[in-house]
Amino acid sequence: MSPGAGRPDVVAFLGPQGTFTHQAVLTWARREQHAVRAEPLASVGAVHDAVARGEATWGVVAIESSVEGYVVPSVDALVGSADVVAVDEVVLDVSFDAFVLPDHGELVEATAHPHGLAQCSRFVAERGLAPVAAASNAAACRDITRSQVALGPSLCGELYGLATIATAVDDYPGARTRFLVLRRRDDARAVLGARRDRGAEAWRTIVAITPVVTGPGVLARVTAAFGERRVNMSSLVTRPLKAQEGQYVFVVTLDAAPWAPDVRSLFADLLAAGDSLKVLGAYPAETDEGGLDGVLPDHVPTGSVRRADAADVVERGLLW
Repeated sequence: MSPGAGRPDVVAFLGPQGTFTHQAVLTWARREQHAVRAEPLASVGAVHDAVARGEATWGVVAIESSVEGYVVPSVDALVGSADVVAVDEVVLDVSFDAFVLPDHGELVEATAHPHGLAQCSRFVAERGLAPVAAASNAAACRDITRSQVALGPSLCGELYGLATIATAVDDYPGARTRFLVLRRRDDARAVLGARRDRGAEAWRTIVAITPVVTGPGVLARVTAAFGERRVNMSSLVTRPLKAQEGQYVFVVTLDAAPWAPDVRSLFADLLAAGDSLKVLGAYPAETDEGGLDGVLPDHVPTGSVRRADAADVVERGLLW
């Protein structure tokens, strides 16, 4: 609850009702024992805007899928927002069911969010269905036609009065998606301070690093700074700086809080080198077994080579 509000906090999320993001909102509210009113919105940008304007106390957006990687609109929205920052995360198991209208006709299309279609590509291909992208998986279920199979969370069946023709149709069982919980930047330090007081120990920080100059060696210089301070970089995404052609921002997730001494020193080093920095999020890290970090460690891209492989296999894989 917001201090003195007397009403449930409004939590904005990518709608409509029944999305995995909706499920993440409910999971987070139960975990944190927050009374909330979930408010479905039409886009990730709308979620950010609602939080920035104070129309919603919190926002929830998907940031990373163990199958499809980072959700680019969510990354770009954080980079581009001066007033919104991530203060918590939720990691969910994600599985898709296949739904049809009870009075369906000939089924010729499969509809879902593009990430959902990618995660269920084998099911779609085996049934000879044409993929049709939707704004969200729940929107696909809500707006389904008589010729379509909609792919989405199990709760969509009852929510939209659909018939389930198959369950768990995703290509990769055990897939997970990470969601970020958003708050106004001006409120973030108080929120994070309360989490520190509750004893949270493992933290993640997302920081945007815009190099002072581009060209050969710039990425090596930035990553070397992390190594010298022994700050673990768990991911790095490069995004174009929208206002300047040919200039890029590095979006780095690191395994520590921004106030940790080594991280403060690292940030000071980068600032001294002339780089621009902005913390996009800081939050207690979910450390449960099987999370996105280290998930499916024995799986590598088809055709990858390893040290023990025969010479001809290595030459083929590395184009030597």
